Amino acid sequence: MANRPIFIAESGGKNSVRVQSVEFRWHAGMAMSRRQMSMRSLHQAAQSLHPKARILEVSRMSDNPLGEQLSAFNLTLNYAMQALEVPVECAFQSSKVFERGGPFLDLLKVSPVDAKRDPRLQQSGRLTGFHFDGEAWPNEPLTAFYDWLYINALSGKKRLADEVLQYDIFTDIAFNPGKSINCQAGAVALFVALVRRGEFDAALSSREAFLKVESNATVHEDGQRVQGSLF
Repeated sequence: MANRPIFIAESGGKNSVRVQSVEFRWHAGMAMSRRQMSMRSLHQAAQSLHPKARILEVSRMSDNPLGEQLSAFNLTLNYAMQALEVPVECAFQSSKVFERGGPFLDLLKVSPVDAKRDPRLQQSGRLTGFHFDGEAWPNEPLTAFYDWLYINALSGKKRLADEVLQYDIFTDIAFNPGKSINCQAGAVALFVALVRRGEFDAALSSREAFLKVESNATVHEDGQRVQGSLF
């Protein structure tokens, strides 16, 4: 058995996203088929807790074409200063600023896998913030920059943005909160919640407005608000 978070887009209340840990049967193995078996097991467990909810896996492991297209490795956005259309993953990794280096703009032109695995990201000291398209972002709240980047990319893809509003709960079977902070499923849940609550335009009106939204966006299943973090 394993536990993984599900991200629930909230239409009302003080918080936009509720994170719930769900226990399910894990199918060991790195093959796509094994990952998808685990994903379906997670969805079954989540569905039993939320019978009326529509659930979408957001990753390359998704068996729904929409979820696969929403992977940060596939979803793209415009980087105006570089005149490039790049995957969200490349934009995120290339924007990191460390004590001893960054941003590494050459990562905009490599594959998302290579960008994520670039050794400089592990060898340049403490992460101090982000710099994207001429604007600096702090690294707190912890998920703010990633969520902003992802949501901006999604908002620019009208068909995907419209289709994702049909879903209520989002998962990423590869996301382990014990090892990672940012999660594409969490970013999608925040996008859906902001649109449903009529808060999207205000939240994306400025960096400061989004940081304020992000600081109060997510609540854990026990009712504890965790600023800028998924757990």
